[in-house]
Amino acid sequence: MTKLKTFYIPVLISIISIILLSACGNTQSQNTAQAKTNKNTLIIGLDSDPPQLDPQLSTTLVDRQVDQSLYNTLIDVNSNLQFVPGLATSWKVSSDEKMYTFHLRQGVTFQDGTPFNAEAVKFNLERILNPKTGSPSLSEISSIDSIKIIDDHSLQIHLKEPYAPFLSVLTDRTGMMLSPTAVKKEGKNFANHPVGTGPYKFVSRIKQESITVKRYDHYWGKKPKIKTVIYKPYTDGTTRVTNLESGNVDIINQMDYKDIDRLKHDPNITLSIKDALGFQGIMLNTKVKPLNNLKIRQAINIAIDRKAISKVVYHNGVTPAVNPFPTASWAHPTDLKVPKANIAKAKSLIKESGVTNTSFTLKITNDPQAKQLGQMLQYMLQKIGIKINLEMVEFGTLISQENSHQYQAVFQGWSGRIDPDGNSYSWFTSKGSLNNMGYSNTKVDQLLSEARSVSNQTERKALYDQTSKILWHDSPYIFLFYLKDFKAMKNDLQGFNHVPDTLIRTDTLSFK
Repeated sequence: MTKLKTFYIPVLISIISIILLSACGNTQSQNTAQAKTNKNTLIIGLDSDPPQLDPQLSTTLVDRQVDQSLYNTLIDVNSNLQFVPGLATSWKVSSDEKMYTFHLRQGVTFQDGTPFNAEAVKFNLERILNPKTGSPSLSEISSIDSIKIIDDHSLQIHLKEPYAPFLSVLTDRTGMMLSPTAVKKEGKNFANHPVGTGPYKFVSRIKQESITVKRYDHYWGKKPKIKTVIYKPYTDGTTRVTNLESGNVDIINQMDYKDIDRLKHDPNITLSIKDALGFQGIMLNTKVKPLNNLKIRQAINIAIDRKAISKVVYHNGVTPAVNPFPTASWAHPTDLKVPKANIAKAKSLIKESGVTNTSFTLKITNDPQAKQLGQMLQYMLQKIGIKINLEMVEFGTLISQENSHQYQAVFQGWSGRIDPDGNSYSWFTSKGSLNNMGYSNTKVDQLLSEARSVSNQTERKALYDQTSKILWHDSPYIFLFYLKDFKAMKNDLQGFNHVPDTLIRTDTLSFK
């Protein structure tokens, strides 16, 4: 009898708790659904506070979430990553692929009233090209030889040599146009008073709290329906999601993978999923032991079960990867499949390497998800006799150590670029600016340089296919997975245009 009571009482309590929670949940759902009475204000939850609102000095993706409202690019992209007119209505490339003629949109003004014209474009590009500006985008347009203004709304850009990715970089920060008047007036303070040609103009900012922008009534494009957009940073993923569920936020730019199923089944939330452009994996220092040994790197590469990592750590919210070109890219190789872990072959390679008692330290960021990934990798490589020592490092310190080559292996990825050159050249050429692996292969240098100078997409893809196979063989970087972009928003928000560049385009959004 006592045992029965002991059993039934907790069950009864559990049932009552479930009923109460369900009731509370239903009440919250109803309140959430009715909470949006002010349809003129959109609140966006960001994963961090954007550090730089001057796009020509920016390096972080979160900056671009706000930039998307303030600025327009010369060229835009649609949901299929095809080029479409932006501030440039049309463009023509010469037969030698060294001269680009742009025709600009007329009747456009910056938010301070300054006219947008060919002089403004020339000013912006020359500002980036000026070494004193210190723009991280300089290398993207360093091939520019001269800029010639034809008339107020036409100009020609001459390149030193053919550069196939040129149009693609004009869809990113490099193509965002800043008011020359405001830049000259504000100088280094421009980021605190940014002025562009976008659908919204900057109003105010409270660091680590909010950024407010308001509709620019003289915007050249279709007038946005929402008058005010407020960006709020929530560095903690759980806090970000909780604010979305409670109705304090209308849409968030990122979410933790553990929350995917939770939001999928929330009747008040719409979850939009899109293959993105980035990749994640393990950067190996090919200049230090034991990772300077090719066969050790190859053994590591084939011993990893990428599908298991995707399922266990990332709740199937990522796509297993073996090269730098994600499924959203036209350069993605269709003949290079994700293999199963090959333990027997990996052990054979270690034996052939002549290296014994193999171990290395893997640096990861200080978060539970990265730790779980590290532990899975430890388990997988332990099967082939390789010991991984995990070292958790603060993100900024990790980047510094990576750039100074003070590491053996580091879990590090890339947000990705529209053109495949942006996912490969700076990473894997011998003198690439992001090649902190010390990797050098003259054939890869040749293939990626040639891919930059060829405009035919089919020919370029063939070059990238060859590159992918060599990178798989050489294994300087262990590709683990491609990113997917998850955008969670309230059900009453409509007009979201999901593009693989992961940006929230505010000009098309409205409330039902």
